[in-house]
Amino acid sequence: MAVRLFGGLIADVKRKVKWYASDYKDALHLQCIASIIFLYLATLTPNVTFGGLLGQATDQYMGTMECILTAAITGVAYALFSGQPLNILGSTGPMLVLEMILYSFCKERNLDFLPLRCWIGLWTTLILLLVVAFDLSALVRYITRFTEESFACLIAIIFIAEAFKKIIGINADYKLHTNVPDTSVECMCLLLPNNTANSTANNTASNITNNIESNFSLPFDNITETIPIDNEFTKLNCSSIGGKITGDCVFMPDAFLLSILLFIGTFTIANTLQSFKTSRFFPTWVRQNLSDFSVLISIIIMVGIDMLLGIPTPKLEVPKKFKPTRSDRDWFINPISDKNPWWMILACCIPALLAVILIFMDQQITAVIVNRKENKLLKGNGYHLDLFIVAICIAICSLLGLPWYVAATVSALAHIMSLKRESECTAPGERPAFLGVREQRVTALMVGLLSGLSVLFTSVLSVIPMAVLYGVFLYMGVAALKGMQYVDRFLLLFMPTKYQPDHIYLRHVPTKTVHLFTLCQTLCLVVLWVIKTIKSVSIVFPIMVLATCFVRKALDYVFTQRELKWLDDIMPDASTREKEDREIMNSEEAEEGVQLLSRDENEKLMEVRIQHEKPSEKFASHLSSNDLDRVNISEEVNKTAIWLQVRNEKENAPLNSESSRSSRRKRKSKDKDKHSKDTKNGEGKHHERKAVDFYIQEADDPESESKM
Repeated sequence: MAVRLFGGLIADVKRKVKWYASDYKDALHLQCIASIIFLYLATLTPNVTFGGLLGQATDQYMGTMECILTAAITGVAYALFSGQPLNILGSTGPMLVLEMILYSFCKERNLDFLPLRCWIGLWTTLILLLVVAFDLSALVRYITRFTEESFACLIAIIFIAEAFKKIIGINADYKLHTNVPDTSVECMCLLLPNNTANSTANNTASNITNNIESNFSLPFDNITETIPIDNEFTKLNCSSIGGKITGDCVFMPDAFLLSILLFIGTFTIANTLQSFKTSRFFPTWVRQNLSDFSVLISIIIMVGIDMLLGIPTPKLEVPKKFKPTRSDRDWFINPISDKNPWWMILACCIPALLAVILIFMDQQITAVIVNRKENKLLKGNGYHLDLFIVAICIAICSLLGLPWYVAATVSALAHIMSLKRESECTAPGERPAFLGVREQRVTALMVGLLSGLSVLFTSVLSVIPMAVLYGVFLYMGVAALKGMQYVDRFLLLFMPTKYQPDHIYLRHVPTKTVHLFTLCQTLCLVVLWVIKTIKSVSIVFPIMVLATCFVRKALDYVFTQRELKWLDDIMPDASTREKEDREIMNSEEAEEGVQLLSRDENEKLMEVRIQHEKPSEKFASHLSSNDLDRVNISEEVNKTAIWLQVRNEKENAPLNSESSRSSRRKRKSKDKDKHSKDTKNGEGKHHERKAVDFYIQEADDPESESKM
């Protein structure tokens, strides 16, 4: 079959353009407002955190402000033009490692980092456009549930682990100590340069430090000195003269413990309110709104508690001015640099290939997870269109010196979770039925706009404790694990058989086979975890995710296709497209056959109606005049199966469906055709005999005659 350039992209555009207006109309719901606030806070924190790490890795060439601007540009562009706006673009670990390697390479060879990175980004865009042109995104058909859930489960576990790691890390800056004497630890008073220092402070300090060396003098202008804190010069004395306490004695006795409580409280409240819709309390609309705004309510409650107690816990820090993190760079990057030789422009295609693999795998696996059938999406997917928009965004970010963003798995799953539609008419305590997802573009669009306006919200965002946002991280990670078949199968390893849930695959696959498949998937997950954790090799993480597709293909030789059908998805073979074409042709022929059969059956029904006016005299002696007006059984009925439809009309068993199914069986083989024909004739005669016996019995019954 000839390959049409950009054929997949054109098909995606045609598929999505008819839904474009409804993508905005469907957002007119209160649930979307809750989703916007939740996603904004859930994505802002990773952007700020990733910006700090990126600034350290690139010597502040790209930092927090660059990440916030990238989230705004890519978020708005992707929400407006992508094929699947439920995806949320964000930063990933492998991309951070790639940035670190590129900067180290440029620093060692005295090359300009941003111009070189710009050429790599342009090459990456070109290669991705070629991928779109030749419809290579169709390779996602080889990504089955095995790879999807391994990838999604790993990212969710990383979110959970990072949440605990971050909350424990607060103890490094806000140490938890008992009230030990200052003399038992190293403690200093740092006197900073202060032009407003006056003689009063000097005299106060001199009176306090009479026993300190006589040649000591308070700092002025650019002089900075430290005073050891002991029994004579205490921390209170240091604060009174405007000094800053440093050393091991710096601690906030309650800040770390309060952060722990805020962390646990945020997760508990959000998780409890999320499941509140199945409770027995309050009307349905109250429970629904509490569930939709669960994360926002938990954040407001925990922020209020933090402000009420007044303990200085670490807060979210957002840049206050819209300017590049590094002062010696501009927003637009000139690709031409005197430090970089001309041949580096061509050589940049080599690292661009690695970047393409990273971007393609991260983007498409997340897209497959979002588009899987369990989410009941109605507006279709757009793998080619999504990758096309990502490629354009990478070109723009490269010219502006911004980091590259791709689809973030946990953020996308959180987006879907916040937009779930469930049945409202349920009994108290009954689990609502999942109806689908509110598919629209407004939530992702507003999250992108709010990310860009974060600089204006500094005064509001600065009151949110980091512990609260870490609790949101934990909630997102746990929520992403819910509903995964792998998680259910992993829990079965620790359950006795009699206590196992009634999962559908347990009815068709032996338990030992299920455990073996789960262990194979767990082994792949552990390997991915190890590679992701080791920074020196974490750049090959997407390649190892690709390797899980080959592992899954190898499992075809371990498990039967029937077992894999229930535990996973059947991987397509090389002739899948030809099979699909044949199925389309067969379906068209079947529709034509059904139409012909329906016309034949209508003609036969007309014959029955005509014969109804001239009843047969075969059973005339047993039927009254009213019976003859009501129905007639003729020899023509004995030759066809039409009476089966008339007799079973109340049972809603139309003959057309049976005829269409019979026609399909006839196309397969002549033997099956003969068999089905014999079976059909036998069934028709059987029902006809029953019908004749029924009317003979009814004619002989005096009660029936009296009723007539």
